[in-house]
Amino acid sequence: MNTTLNYSPNFNKKKRNSRDIKFIIFHYTGMKRENDAINRLTSFNSKVSSHYFIKKNGEILTLVPDLYIAWHAGFSSWNKYKFLNKNSIGIEISNPGHDNKYEYFNKKQIRSILKLTKFLIKKYNIKSKFILGHSDISPDRKKDPGEKFPWKNLFKKQIGIWHNLNQKILTKNRNQAVSFIEKNNFFKNLYKIGYSKNSCKRNINYLKKLTTVFQMRFRQDLINGIVDKECLIISKNLIKKSL
Repeated sequence: MNTTLNYSPNFNKKKRNSRDIKFIIFHYTGMKRENDAINRLTSFNSKVSSHYFIKKNGEILTLVPDLYIAWHAGFSSWNKYKFLNKNSIGIEISNPGHDNKYEYFNKKQIRSILKLTKFLIKKYNIKSKFILGHSDISPDRKKDPGEKFPWKNLFKKQIGIWHNLNQKILTKNRNQAVSFIEKNNFFKNLYKIGYSKNSCKRNINYLKKLTTVFQMRFRQDLINGIVDKECLIISKNLIKKSL
């Protein structure tokens, strides 16, 4: 696939085997100026990078070749996998993020996301359940790519997972309180899906962040960090898609 080369020095010098690539991780840049984000990802001093960068005009930059480990995921986990840099391809998408007037991803960017992701899925045989956002793998630290990322539309194009619940059922269960047992079941469902439970022993703040990033991914029109029956039934519906 044709991309523009703009190499970053921030990667492990030892090549990995293509079979090690299991995940695609989406990020937003979280910076006001696109050029500043590109400069940061290609600066030796920043110690961060990604494999690809999607500009606002849809242009795709290659920053690190696929078979080298880019530094984009940091402290992260999903299912049995830890420190996902070694098993993932990172895609940065130009967007100012939550701290800088967060925007919807535009049509040109979405077309490039579809094109690049489909190419990578086919090339490395990546499973739908392993196409994730940075917040999924680092829920205590990250919010990106956020609730304006088009997860549902990507799912319609066979990218990632989504629930198949009727909207009337969802609306009926929204803001409906859950019992203590049901709330525990919700978090158990999230751990089965793949979210980390390493940090959550009696940590209320972590559980609220975990709920929030789940909503950013799967219940995007109401992000409040509160577990309700809608969240519970969505989490239950997603388990089979995650196996």
